[in-house]
Amino acid sequence: RGGTDSAQPSKSAGLPNGGTTLPGTTVPALQGPPVIRQAQLALTVGAGTFDSKLAQVRNRVELQGGYIAGTDAQANPTGQVQDSQIRTGIINFMVPAAHFDGTIDELAKVGKVQSEHITGTDVGAQYVDLRARLANAEAQRNAMLALLTKAQNINDIIAVQNQIGQITAQIEQLKGQIKYLDDNTSYSSISVTMTESGAPARTATGDGWGFATALNDAAHNFVTTINYVVTGLGAIGPLLVLGFLGYLVLRWRRVPLPWRP
Repeated sequence: RGGTDSAQPSKSAGLPNGGTTLPGTTVPALQGPPVIRQAQLALTVGAGTFDSKLAQVRNRVELQGGYIAGTDAQANPTGQVQDSQIRTGIINFMVPAAHFDGTIDELAKVGKVQSEHITGTDVGAQYVDLRARLANAEAQRNAMLALLTKAQNINDIIAVQNQIGQITAQIEQLKGQIKYLDDNTSYSSISVTMTESGAPARTATGDGWGFATALNDAAHNFVTTINYVVTGLGAIGPLLVLGFLGYLVLRWRRVPLPWRP
């Protein structure tokens, strides 16, 4: 038997990443530099207790203000007793970054910890750089918008509009990158592999070398980049249309017609 389910509490518009949390819970303010934190835990629980332990995991995560992103549970024959089965599964969830350590401590009480892997990436310098580039790009766009009001001919208008379009696309990309950092520093991801005694061990990362994790990160970054490009095109689309129309008008004025004197 195998199955995948996810449990997400009600939406909360107050979350910086548009995520989910329990009604009435608040996300504590972060202190110190922004850090993206992730953890993978492997727990062993008693035979026949998988479902009850899974309920404990859900409860402890919710009490910390987090939410379950998904579960993947399976049952495999033990090979000892006919129709006897053991359960194993992986639970993925998100918790407020300020509750990261507390959540791990609570989860360690659910079963016997077989392994624990925690990573943290300081993105403070990257965050400051993106903010500075965004402020500079917005200042450039404001200057170009002011210049557009003073343009005297169609060539100048088209040139300025093209510059505005490029700067606007850059601004949208920077905002997207900042939002990505906000989302991943406000909430941390934890993956728990829970196995009943006697079941073959499973790992949350998939391989000891981290190759599967690298592929997953690469795919995520690829999709994120596509989102930035689509957002940028949507922002500069109207400006490109105006520029094209201006180009057509300019050509129409320059091409002599037979009936013109």
